[in-house]
Amino acid sequence: MSQDTLAPIGVIAHYNLLEAIDASGPGELYRARDTKRGRTVALRLLPADVAAGWPEMVEGIRSVQVLSHPNAITVFDVGEHDGRVYVVFEFLKGQSLRAEMGGRPVNPKRSVDMAIQIADAVAEAHAAGFAHRGLSPDAIVITARGHAKVPTCDLAVQNGLVSAGGETRLPDYDAPEEARGDQPDDRSDVYSVGAILYEMLTMRRPLHRGASAPSASNARVSRELDAVVLKAIAPNPDSRYQSMAAFAAELRSVAAALGLEDGGAARVGQVAAATTSMRSVLLTTTIILAVLAAIVWWTTRS
Repeated sequence: MSQDTLAPIGVIAHYNLLEAIDASGPGELYRARDTKRGRTVALRLLPADVAAGWPEMVEGIRSVQVLSHPNAITVFDVGEHDGRVYVVFEFLKGQSLRAEMGGRPVNPKRSVDMAIQIADAVAEAHAAGFAHRGLSPDAIVITARGHAKVPTCDLAVQNGLVSAGGETRLPDYDAPEEARGDQPDDRSDVYSVGAILYEMLTMRRPLHRGASAPSASNARVSRELDAVVLKAIAPNPDSRYQSMAAFAAELRSVAAALGLEDGGAARVGQVAAATTSMRSVLLTTTIILAVLAAIVWWTTRS
């Protein structure tokens, strides 16, 4: 029997709740079955006090549904059930970025690759007029295929709470200006992604007053990557990348450099293999010609 055909532990609208999931974010999270569309989804049931701003929240969350990016988790539906707001979104098999990190520094090339995926998804949100303000290694999902997925649901909820004038905040990697109570902007998300990348490389979160270079604790980090990370997590927003797109572009430059280094090594290996192969072919050809010559010589003498 499939897990999705098990008796539900609850029902919300046309969604059968199958099991509770431990995850970051407000309220309760469930794996559920959409009985109308026959698909497995994730359903977040928000705290009861959130329903006070229900109309504004629905408008805020539905506005986020227009976002579409391969590294963003798709929001499918939002509604109200017994006085509580629920949000339905894409269910993914995988684990959190925190679990992916496994308590040890991540390979720099892999770290940069995941940071690019995260930055691209958030840049898409920025282009649509949304600041995320809900980024952390606990909220970001790494799929079974190794792709990063940014929690658009949390973005949707945050947008709804802001629209409704709510006080609830999602757990995130606040920028220094947010911690001071100043108004955050897109550069605050740049800090959050930079802080996540810093932690992937060092297993430490950067200090708001300024952080040491990642290479100080991880010798595998290049000076070029040091410079990009430190600029992203600069305490002063004016000293950071002024857009997530600019940050992603710099990360791609670092990724290209890492790729060239790996590619150069690979090419050396390919050349060495090709040389060895050519020598083998020449040796084999020489032996065959020698044997043929001996046969011809023996035949003519006979």
